[in-house]
Amino acid sequence: MEIEILVVPDCPHERPTAERLRAALDELGLGATAFATRVVADPAEAERIGFSGSPTVLIDGRDPFAEPGRVPGLACRVYRTPDGPAGAPTVEQLRRVVESAAAGR
Repeated sequence: MEIEILVVPDCPHERPTAERLRAALDELGLGATAFATRVVADPAEAERIGFSGSPTVLIDGRDPFAEPGRVPGLACRVYRTPDGPAGAPTVEQLRRVVESAAAGR
């Protein structure tokens, strides 16, 4: 499984997202699974890759939190969580999407 976190430069939600992703992987017994973080700083690149805000988690190249109609661009991203809007998905949300991706392999 290939996992990547895409962020804009100096994204304040990069670290919480990485920490929550690591916790989700550990909970699933996938602690050895590595992931990378990539900075997207160019509007043309954001458009080309369909970057829908920072942070974006890609699992095998797919954004499991994608919302139809969202315009690509260099911006912050807001996630819908059980506690309301947040700058990063919860550990539980990440666990569910990783588990789903792992089951689909």
